[in-house]
Formats: sequence, structure tokens, C-alpha cells
Amino acid sequence: MTGWSEQPSVVAAMLNPALIAALLATAAEGHSKETGQGVPFVLSFVVAPMVLHRGTREALPASTATHLATWVSRNPVPRAGLPQRAVGLVEPVRAGLRFGLAHEVLSIEQDRLFAVARKRPRGMRPPAQLNEILRKANLVGRWLAKTDSPATVLALLGVAP
Repeated sequence: MTGWSEQPSVVAAMLNPALIAALLATAAEGHSKETGQGVPFVLSFVVAPMVLHRGTREALPASTATHLATWVSRNPVPRAGLPQRAVGLVEPVRAGLRFGLAHEVLSIEQDRLFAVARKRPRGMRPPAQLNEILRKANLVGRWLAKTDSPATVLALLGVAP
């Protein structure tokens, strides 16, 4: 793996562990809102490629009313590249998980990832693109909660555990 200081600046910004920890925490919050449980740990590795890739992020539904299988059939192009993006993001997601756990933004209990409650500083507004990424991460967390099992999600998206 390339050292952090050797990453191109755009790659370093988008794959920075703090950003990935924040989007995983936001997805875990969304999942918990739907189920009362954290997001299954294995799904951490599909949240990031769904949310960080602009084309996939823009193709995501506006609400959780669309079933994942329906979305996959209607969006073959974003779905086609998802397995390769998931593999490419394994190390950055691991770094984000380590960062989130070390900084108490995330916790893991019984193979589920939970967000640790934190308040955003008063008056802090994230930049538009970051806000969009976090909004979509929340949607993905809630959306994945509506699918029967992590195995079903992985199979629909073509991602091997």
C-alpha cells in the first residue's frame, strides 16, 4: 500500500480515514434508526464504494422505498464497477474503521458497527460535497437495513466477502 504522504492529494482527501470513519458512523446511525441495531460489520466494505464514487452516489435512490434488487436491475453501470471499487477500498475502509474506533466515533459489538453519539459543534456546516456524502451514507445505512441479510446485499452487489 502506498504511504499516506505519497497519495495524490485528491485521493488522500477522499480516502482519508476521518472521512471514511464519519461516513461509516453516519451509515451505522441510519441502520440503527431502522433496526435498533448497528450495521453488520461486513457491510462497512460496501458503504464506502457506494457513497464515495460519484456516479454510484448520484444513482442511489432518493428514499429507501426502492428495493436494493430493483435498484441493481435499473442501474447496471454503477453496480458493474462496485465489486472492483469495494476491493480497491478494503485498506482505506480498514484505516477508517481503525480511526473511528481509536477516536471513539465507532464501536463494534457482536459483529455490528455502531456510531458513538457525538454532537456536531454549534454552527458547523460541512461543505456541500461532504454533506452530500454523509446524507447518502445515512440513506445507504437505512436502505441496507431493509434487505434480509448481509449475504443478500453482497450477492446483489456482486461483492464477495
